[in-house]
Amino acid sequence: MTQTVQLPLWLFILIVLFAMVTALSHLLLPSVRWFFRRRLERAVKQLNTRLKRPIEPFKLARRYDMIQRLIYDPEVTREIVNYARANKVPENVAFEKARDYAREIVPSFSAFAYFSFGIRLARLLAKSVYRIETADNNAKIFDAIPKDATVVFVMNHRSNMDYVLVTYLAARDSALSYAVGEWARVWPLSWLIKSLGAYFIRRRSRGDLYRKVLARYVQMATAGGVNQAFYPEGGLSLNGRLQAPKMGLMSYLVDGFDPEEGRDVVFVPVAINYDRVLEDLVLIAADQRGTGGLAHGYRLWSALSCASFGSG
Repeated sequence: MTQTVQLPLWLFILIVLFAMVTALSHLLLPSVRWFFRRRLERAVKQLNTRLKRPIEPFKLARRYDMIQRLIYDPEVTREIVNYARANKVPENVAFEKARDYAREIVPSFSAFAYFSFGIRLARLLAKSVYRIETADNNAKIFDAIPKDATVVFVMNHRSNMDYVLVTYLAARDSALSYAVGEWARVWPLSWLIKSLGAYFIRRRSRGDLYRKVLARYVQMATAGGVNQAFYPEGGLSLNGRLQAPKMGLMSYLVDGFDPEEGRDVVFVPVAINYDRVLEDLVLIAADQRGTGGLAHGYRLWSALSCASFGSG
């Protein structure tokens, strides 16, 4: 036991590196994470004292925990079994597919990113582009909604600025969660949007397993008190008129509602009107061509490059 062992220098360095990585992952990193999480919890607790509708624990849960809860949900588990039978694949393959869907959908909300960065950016953009006017009785209506109810804003969709304006106007009350399409899945935009609490949806997906995972997330978020914003039209209006509603997300929310227990859900209709939208020239041209499937991102960036800012 006391004999001297000689090792090549490269092997000794390798052993030291492995020891350092092990110590970092098992001792230092958990402590660092715990330290910052405690600071974050104290900051959120202080923030909740200023919000009319405090951020619920569901929205602050770790993303990994939410994914686990979602894929082990009994309804999702049953759909995994059905998928495996219908597609003649092992259940573990179907399970991994459900996990991929959950990872794609579940956001990684950051109260710091939302209230320190997101709200300030929304305020800057909104006030630099538009003169904003709101109905006089808005505050009275919001104050009358029970504090423990889940609020769902149901809005028309005329511009990509709708997200910015409603986020800015609702910042005094609470954080909002949006459903965003494929246009927002480009890195690093995807990381930012998920940190602001938005969740991705595949608008053209028709698979039962995907729809079940998405439905259960929407239902869990609603039951957990996450305030949401829905666009029933499912996309931007090309001509300013209301489009035929697409009730997928709304049906998930209603199907998961139990009037005998849980939170009340309060729907708040929101009308957003502009004297002029940023994307006016692009949307008018798309309407004339009949290209209703034009991607949101393309509309936005094309508008910024070829249309002047409107005000009003």
